[in-house]
Amino acid sequence: MEIRILRYFLAVAREENMTRAAEMLHVTQPTLSKALKSLEDELGKKLFTRRSFSIALTEEGALLRDRAEDLVSMADKIEKEFLSLDDLTGGDLYFGLAESYQIRYIARELRILKERYPGLKYHITSGDTEQVTEKLDKGLLDFAVICDAPNERKYESIAFPEGDIWGLILPSDAPLAKKDVIGIDDLVGLPLFTSEQGWEGDIRQWAGKRFEELHLEGSFRLAYNASMFVREGLGYQLSFRNLVDVSENSGLTFRPLFPTLETRLYLIWNRYQAFTPIAERFLAQIRSSF
Repeated sequence: MEIRILRYFLAVAREENMTRAAEMLHVTQPTLSKALKSLEDELGKKLFTRRSFSIALTEEGALLRDRAEDLVSMADKIEKEFLSLDDLTGGDLYFGLAESYQIRYIARELRILKERYPGLKYHITSGDTEQVTEKLDKGLLDFAVICDAPNERKYESIAFPEGDIWGLILPSDAPLAKKDVIGIDDLVGLPLFTSEQGWEGDIRQWAGKRFEELHLEGSFRLAYNASMFVREGLGYQLSFRNLVDVSENSGLTFRPLFPTLETRLYLIWNRYQAFTPIAERFLAQIRSSF
C-alpha cells in the first residue's frame, strides 16, 4: 500500500468528487480511478459508493480514512525530520496542548528558540489528555502538555513552574458573584459545565463524598464554548483561571473554589524517543528554563 495512493484516496474522500480531486492532485481522472480501484482490490473491500454527481465513503472507506490520515501524517513527519537533520537553522516541532494559561511558557520558549533558529516551524493541536496522548503514542507529536500526572512507565515529563487554579465562571450579576470564594454548598443544585476529564478527575476528588450532589449539565472540551452557554444563562462553568475573558465588560466573573483546587501541568514525551536536532534543542531549553 503506497503513501501516494493513500493521498489520492484521502483527496477523493475529502472532495467527494473524482473530478475535483483529480484537479487538486494534478493527475488525470482515469489515473485516479485506476489507483483507487487497485486500492480496493488490494484490500478486498469496497471503499466508495458512487453516485450521479458525488462519491461517498462506505463503512470500510471511513475506517481506512481514519487510518490513512495517521499514516500520511506520519510519513510527512518522517520526511520533515530527515530533511531537518542537516538543517542548522530550524526544523519542525509538533505539540499537543491542553487548555491552560500556563501554555504561555511554551509560547515563550518557542519565541526564544525561534530567535536562535529562524527556520523553526511549530505545529499545534489542542485537546484533552486522551486526545493528545493518543497522537503522542502514535508518533504524530514530539511533545504533549497534559493536566494529569503522567504515566511514568510510558513518558518522561517536566512539571510546569506553576499550577492552574480552579474556579467558577458565572454572570457578573449573579448572587454568587458577591462571594469571594465558592464552596461545595454553593455548587449543589447548580447546572454545571466543565470537561469530562476535569469532572471525573479534579472535581470528583475535590468534592469528595459530596460529588454525587453536583449536577453536570453539559461537558465541553473547549472552555470558550462553555462560557458562551454561561453568557446565555444556561449554567455555571468550572474552569481554570485565565481561560475565559472575565474583564469588566465581559459580563462574566471568576470566583476561586474553596478549599483551593490546583492542577499541575506536565510537558511529556515518549520514553526512549529519538528526537530531531530541533526537538533536542527545545527540550534542553525547557530543562534549563523550568
